[in-house]
Formats: sequence, C-alpha cells, structure tokens
Amino acid sequence: MKTAAALMKRDLAVAFRQGSSLGTAVGFFLTVVVLLPIGLGPDQALLARIAPGALWIALLMSVLLSADRIFSDDFEDGSLELLTMGRVPFEAVILIKATVHWIAAGLPLAVIAPCLGFLINISPQQVVPLAAAMIVGSLGISLLATLGAAVTVGLRRGGVLVAVLILPLYVPFLVFGVAASSNLVPGAASAALMALAALSLAALVMVPIAAAAALRSHMR
Repeated sequence: MKTAAALMKRDLAVAFRQGSSLGTAVGFFLTVVVLLPIGLGPDQALLARIAPGALWIALLMSVLLSADRIFSDDFEDGSLELLTMGRVPFEAVILIKATVHWIAAGLPLAVIAPCLGFLINISPQQVVPLAAAMIVGSLGISLLATLGAAVTVGLRRGGVLVAVLILPLYVPFLVFGVAASSNLVPGAASAALMALAALSLAALVMVPIAAAAALRSHMR
C-alpha cells in the first residue's frame, strides 16, 4: 500500500510539474470552445442545441492528445519494466497511471467545461447535469486512453494510433454523455447517467488487465 501511494505521489508530482498533459488538454479545449461560435455564426439557438455534444467531443479529443505520455517516459528510461517486477501488482500500477492521467487531464476539464460552455450558449439548467456526466464519464475516457497508450507504447506517432484505436470505443461514452447532459427529460437523463457510470466501472475493471497484458507482451 505504501509503495502504491508513493508511486501515485511521484506520478502526480511529475504530471503537475511538467504541466504538459493539462496544458495541452486545456489549450485544445479552449480552442474548440472559442472558435466554434465564430465558425457557426450568431445563431444562438443552433449553438444551444449543439453545445453539449460539442463540449463532449472537445473533452474526448483533449484527453486523447495527452494519452501518449502516460507510459512513454517510463518506457524510455526503463522504469516501466522494473514496475512489472515490483511489489505492486502491475495491474494496480496501470490503474495508478490511469488515475493520475484522469486527475491531471480529464477531471480538470470535466470541472471547467460547464463554465466554458457559456461561451457557446449552454443553458444554466444544463450546467449541473453536464458537470455530473463529465466527471463520471471522464474517468472511463482516461482509462480507455490508458489502454490505447499501452498498446502503442514505444511506437512512432503513437498519439495518432491511440486516436485510431480508441475513438470507436468512445462512441458509447459520447452517446450516453450527451444524453445525460440534457435535463429536458429527467428520467432519460438519469438513466443515461447510470449507463455512463456502468461504462466507467466496466473500464475500471477491464482496462488494467488488458493494458498490463499489452505492456508485458510488448516488453518481452
């Protein structure tokens, strides 16, 4: 337990000291949110209709941009191979890496996205449902990004390959996330939020196992 806590503390310190994951994600997210109203014009009704979907797409792409950094540094300096032989189970190491990525890139965007949504005319009634849906869904999004990073670690242009591999798996998160962000039909929004939570829990169970197997296979 102490070793796992020390590993998480170290990875969090590295992530926030470098600032690359959060900076890249926030920069891309702001670019999308600022340029979208300019591209669509002054139609406020149109902006209000597409706002939740646009914010979710921006969140998905922003998290993907920083995914290739999850394992690359540890792989290049050889510490990733040492972690496979450490006292902490390698699946737990993967889960720690995914959690750090979520805290450094996914969670901050999920928190600030509803506030930035006012730039694209999101209604005040949608702020709370959107924030809840994004906080729940962003965990699963970071977990899937971790899986993609594990499969493509050590490859050139790994970020592009992560996007190609993982984007199809993001479709259910996008569908249920947008549905949960709307409060027009309260019952449907609650059901979509529960489905989103189920997807994140499923990713929480399966991704560490799959990612650990992919990394072990790559390092043989």
